[in-house]
Amino acid sequence: MQIDWRNWFEQGLSYDEFINTYANDTERSRWQSAYERIRLTPEQEELLKGFVRGMNVLVLAATWCGDCVNQGPIYRRFEEANDRIKVRLLERDQVPELRDALKINGGARIPVVVFLSEDFLECARYGERTLAMYRQLAYSQLEAGRPTNIASSGDELLAQATAEWLNEFERIHWMLRLSPRLRKLHGD
Repeated sequence: MQIDWRNWFEQGLSYDEFINTYANDTERSRWQSAYERIRLTPEQEELLKGFVRGMNVLVLAATWCGDCVNQGPIYRRFEEANDRIKVRLLERDQVPELRDALKINGGARIPVVVFLSEDFLECARYGERTLAMYRQLAYSQLEAGRPTNIASSGDELLAQATAEWLNEFERIHWMLRLSPRLRKLHGD
């Protein structure tokens, strides 16, 4: 199935519009609390500021979703660090056609991030949790065969998730920066 990414991106809402449209007061407070806890290191900010290609980032999410609460503000911080990064969010249950096209492991999981070039070609999809978050879940939910010494929590877990998401954003940056098609277009 060919997906018209430009159309979906244009239907997406900015971070603030998404929260203001879909979140109730409790959800809005949770998103704000997570946003305030996310701190980019100077090195992370410097890395993000060095991105030279336009990167469109489409996020399938929901304001009630705990994983979205913990990860959505990370994308916002990245967008704030470099105006070449444009993030748009779509509410999962408002776009069933896209929700079904982006299923992970047979389920309508969120958040799902679709990385797009400046001209809306798909570069990659990533979701719904980072490795650090899966490690924490495995540690808390598994008894037999529980992994040890891998779980984090609180701000440490949030910092690890931020670093892991930054790795994905950086990977896409390099994909876009080194693309022969885009290098020809930009003359670099």
